[in-house]
Amino acid sequence: MTDSKKIQEGLELIRSAEKSLKTTFLKWRPDYEVAADEYSKAATCFKIGKSFEQCKDCYMKASECHKQNRSLFHAAKNLEQAILVCKDLGDLRDIPDLAHKACTYYQQQGSPDAAATALDKAAKILEPTQPDQALQLYKRAAEVVTIEDSPRQAAEYVSKIARILVKLRMYDEAADAIRREIGLHQQSESIAAMGRLTVALVLVQLARGDTVAAEKAFKEWGNCCDAPEVQTLESLLQAFDEEDPDDARQALNSSFIKHMDIEYARLARDLPLPQPTIPRAPAKDTAVRPNAAPSYVSPNQSKTQDAKGGEEEGAGKKQEDDEEFSLC
Repeated sequence: MTDSKKIQEGLELIRSAEKSLKTTFLKWRPDYEVAADEYSKAATCFKIGKSFEQCKDCYMKASECHKQNRSLFHAAKNLEQAILVCKDLGDLRDIPDLAHKACTYYQQQGSPDAAATALDKAAKILEPTQPDQALQLYKRAAEVVTIEDSPRQAAEYVSKIARILVKLRMYDEAADAIRREIGLHQQSESIAAMGRLTVALVLVQLARGDTVAAEKAFKEWGNCCDAPEVQTLESLLQAFDEEDPDDARQALNSSFIKHMDIEYARLARDLPLPQPTIPRAPAKDTAVRPNAAPSYVSPNQSKTQDAKGGEEEGAGKKQEDDEEFSLC
């Protein structure tokens, strides 16, 4: 009963908003401010009444009214509310366009931080099911904050970009994103973060199958790593160089790799181990087999052994005669 009352109240507010937009002989310009306020109130009523389609439509109309009234900040705010309603509806198709439009309004209003935040919120909604769409939103967010010379915030968005690329197995682009992230942390002198990213970059290069690039990354940025990280990376690269899968597995099972971001930890877990080009000889089986047949014995073996015994006896006697002759 309460839901139906709220829906009826929302419909009354829509009629009031439409009336405010009408022009007459004495009213030449629509009253966009009043209409926007009425549409926003109607959207709230529809949201309480769980009529999400009408709620989204009202937020869109309120945003358009604010835009016509040259209040772009409030227009963007209503678009953000429409994005949240899309999430409640379970229909995410319109979220990328709404997020980009809200970002544009915020930028035109001179609010770059709000623009990046709107993109970030929308990307978080899309990331579990549509990572490719979330990737585009994070890329634009990174561009927005980079223009404002905010390396720390840009590094956060580039980090999200790199992790999504690893998740999508786009390792070439992931390597470029990690290098860009290292450069941003270098500007803010975050040495510890650079060390962790060096490990991630080595893992990505190994996933690409390029051990030379992995060694180059370690030589370039390895001085930023802590001692355990250096030791593990040296063991890992040596194992790949020597094609030793056991040592490589042991290095990849180190504790700090397992406690990295989940995308990099999974990458290390699923990383193909090096395989030796020359297979190792199998170990000889020296165990005694039960119920085995007796070994084959040649019938000429006894004659051969008697002949060898006679020769050895003659040789021994000759050696004794030589010794007696030498004593004389």
